[in-house]
Amino acid sequence: MDLQPIAYTYGSKSFTGYLADGSGGQKAPGVLVVHEGGGLSNHAKDEARALAGLGYVAFAMDLYGQTGLALEQARALLMALREDLDELRGRAGAALAVLSGHAHADASRLAAIGFCFGGTTVLELARAGADLKAVVGFHAGLATSRPAAAGAIRPKVLACQGADDPIILAAERAAFEAEMTAAGADWQMLVLGGVGHSFTNPEVDALGFPGFVYDAVADRRSWAAMRALFDEVF
Repeated sequence: MDLQPIAYTYGSKSFTGYLADGSGGQKAPGVLVVHEGGGLSNHAKDEARALAGLGYVAFAMDLYGQTGLALEQARALLMALREDLDELRGRAGAALAVLSGHAHADASRLAAIGFCFGGTTVLELARAGADLKAVVGFHAGLATSRPAAAGAIRPKVLACQGADDPIILAAERAAFEAEMTAAGADWQMLVLGGVGHSFTNPEVDALGFPGFVYDAVADRRSWAAMRALFDEVF
């Protein structure tokens, strides 16, 4: 599946995302794909291609406006966005507008998925009341400085987490559950036993970070959970 680069802006900053169109020329659900904390990479692009293979229009956005970043550079950009939720939500919203405006995307049937910090991002879209049918976070950071208000969350929410994730601990999962329940969200969490962080990314093992391990079974099970939710909402 070919990817179409699409340039867009938010504020004074320019970004380039990549769109995979599996619609066959008809109106189809659209899915925003948000990359891990290291920046837009082949992982997010491959996920967009896979979604297109299911018949969706998928747009892999760029959170940073830069690619090929060293880890410390990406970490600095990530931390700045964590401290500025308006900017984070705004950048994601701009990419969502690109997707919803595509000729083959059905703007009434949109979802967003994200991985690691990308999962955090789509959860922030949900907290902000974005007009989405579903959001799915894979090994996502679940904490926020701006918890959802009661009734604010419109999409159905799925969080797929590793039980042995060294950076997203059980206490954070519990706090997220409490937040979603207090907000009245339609939410679910898939906790995968014996699984660490970045379990969907086949390239993560090369980084050598303790607890960051690709897990093919967890990847397959979480993807199946996402597909089941999409079948429900679309």
